[in-house]
Amino acid sequence: MKNLFVVCLTLSMGFTSCMQGETKKKETPVQANEQGTKYQLEEVWETKDLPTPESVLYSAKDQVLYVSLIDGDAMERDGKGGIAVLNIDGSIKNKEWFTGMDAPKGLGLHENLLYVADLTSVSAIDVSSGKEVSKVEVPGAVMLNDITVDNQGRVFVSDTRTNKIHLIENDNVSLYIDSAVAVNGLKFLDGSLYALVGPELWKIEADKTVSIVAKGLEEGGDGLEPVGEGDFLVTCWAGLIYYVKANGEIEKLQDTRGVMNTADLGFNAEANTLYIPTFNSNSVKAYKLK
Repeated sequence: MKNLFVVCLTLSMGFTSCMQGETKKKETPVQANEQGTKYQLEEVWETKDLPTPESVLYSAKDQVLYVSLIDGDAMERDGKGGIAVLNIDGSIKNKEWFTGMDAPKGLGLHENLLYVADLTSVSAIDVSSGKEVSKVEVPGAVMLNDITVDNQGRVFVSDTRTNKIHLIENDNVSLYIDSAVAVNGLKFLDGSLYALVGPELWKIEADKTVSIVAKGLEEGGDGLEPVGEGDFLVTCWAGLIYYVKANGEIEKLQDTRGVMNTADLGFNAEANTLYIPTFNSNSVKAYKLK
């Protein structure tokens, strides 16, 4: 969910081994083409008057949508940002569920804690009480962007400006991956960390071996959500929504560049519905994947 200065990137993947954040990369056969249109998006609803929504996270347990609201400049410490809560029909449950943040972006949920990336720190909010229970500063961070949490509660957070992925475990921060140029969207799935790195989708194994699942996105990737059988939905902040297959094939579902942003999406697999924060259009749109 978020790369605000969108550029078409040609990446030279050079990796340097180090004690922390070592990246081992292997190339795998990749197909990245568009052939026909198998999937379609049908708009279901739009909720407006949400100031600069950057990320949407669906909670299956509570049947709500958490929405990070920057409400201003994406890099400014102004205390205007926060988290809104929507019902899954798009109605607003609580527009000011959590306030006082600066420029909140990516969201991650584990058990009863909602993790929020906010510039250089990660906050953990108890979803029952709406109270912040911890806040961890990430040394050297510039623009923390997306978050994902594994089954053990370890938090992975990307920094798009420094090209790094950090790991937070028991409030301790370590470097997990570096040299991931313009890294943004993250998703931990089945023991592996998936990351949108510029125009590519990476799969990072526990030993930090990297394989390229797909490449050829027209803009830097932002939001990443699994849809089953190794397939993903991917957004690019500039206004693109893709369906990415496990074999690396890419199908463009929507292109609203110049009209509407498509930031860090949420996905409800049971309803086959994706939720798109439109950023500069100040709304969240729901689409049925058909």
